[in-house]
Amino acid sequence: MPVQLLFLFCILSVSFSATFAQPVGDGSSSNTDIREFSIAVSDEAIDDLNLRLSLSRIPDQLNNVSWEYGTDKPYLLSLLEYWRNDFDWRTQEAMLNDFDQYKTIIDGLDIHFIHHRSPHPDAIPLLLVHGWPGSIAEFHKIIGPLTDPTSYGGSATDAFHVIAPSLPGFGFSEKPATSGYNPERMAHLFVGLMERLGYPSYGLQGGDWGSIINRNIANHYPERLIGLHTNLLQARNPGGDASDYPVTPLEQERIRENASYMAKERAYLEIQQTKPQTLGYGLNDSPAGLAAWIIEKFHSSSDISGDDLDSVHTKDWLLTNIMIYLVTGTFNTASWIYYGRREEGGRVLSASGKRVEVPTAAALFPAEMLAWPPRSYVDRLYNITQWTEMRCGGHFAALEQPELLVKDIRNFARTSVSYT
Repeated sequence: MPVQLLFLFCILSVSFSATFAQPVGDGSSSNTDIREFSIAVSDEAIDDLNLRLSLSRIPDQLNNVSWEYGTDKPYLLSLLEYWRNDFDWRTQEAMLNDFDQYKTIIDGLDIHFIHHRSPHPDAIPLLLVHGWPGSIAEFHKIIGPLTDPTSYGGSATDAFHVIAPSLPGFGFSEKPATSGYNPERMAHLFVGLMERLGYPSYGLQGGDWGSIINRNIANHYPERLIGLHTNLLQARNPGGDASDYPVTPLEQERIRENASYMAKERAYLEIQQTKPQTLGYGLNDSPAGLAAWIIEKFHSSSDISGDDLDSVHTKDWLLTNIMIYLVTGTFNTASWIYYGRREEGGRVLSASGKRVEVPTAAALFPAEMLAWPPRSYVDRLYNITQWTEMRCGGHFAALEQPELLVKDIRNFARTSVSYT
């Protein structure tokens, strides 16, 4: 590297970081304060990003492959070029700041969350919980229709107050300093958040980690919930004698399908649940590497046309999500939930295997990363009151098919739950 460029790199190579809004008031705060928040990434962080992008070193790719070996090189090059020359973070930052955002300390961590209230006072509180490699930005297409339905073809009776927290170690929430922030602990944390916001009862919605965290809430706090809506169903035998839960031919087929899928797609899972720190060094330092790791999952788990990722996800959205990980330095800390899941035994349901009795809606999208478990199996594990097999869409339902997801949530609230 030329001396002049090395000097420039040393000047600009500050840590990726976001500069956040200060709490409203006199500056003093207690552990129960709820402070207003807005996203404001520093110009220095943007300059640092642009320099790192200009220094990206992209590896070779075989001539006769596309996404089979991982992220496709031509697509990644096009994404990096768009990032450097056309992507406008400030526009995306302003879009996210249109949603009311706050921070408060729960379980010793400063938790960031969207709390966007409906103009309709009788709206149902709805906790939206994201997963990995997503963020609160996943919900930007559905927050408006959920909170202000009369502006999106619905009625006032379809209204929700939306609460969408960043998971501990994700995005703008504080990074844990100790181990143990597994899905079950996060469930308790979010119940504490809803209690602080003054919601004695509410609904849940989520996919990916959100579905697992929400299932833990349903197991521990069923009396607080009016309903559980999920767009990812993972199911394991709840225990007991094997003869109590005979495996049907369809269940055996789905088990084989999922095993075949995971044999090709579980590489990220294995490393993030065993050695996340090692991976974090590289991806926290390299924007190109971080982008390649994240977009590969969007490619493999979305309902795309052929190999055209742009047919479902715009580059603006993909880069906005990547930027949240990048400017907060949270790729590494967001991976810790996988390690925590392994520490708690990798269980899907509660430790005792008890059935979820909260009214539950399953929204099943055809390009979900795992095959749908048969209804006969799911009924043993959940109190299913709504079962919807969608015509299109994949793992990232709020992004890919926001209208279908919102319609399903509204229908569930109208027909299966009671809120007063």
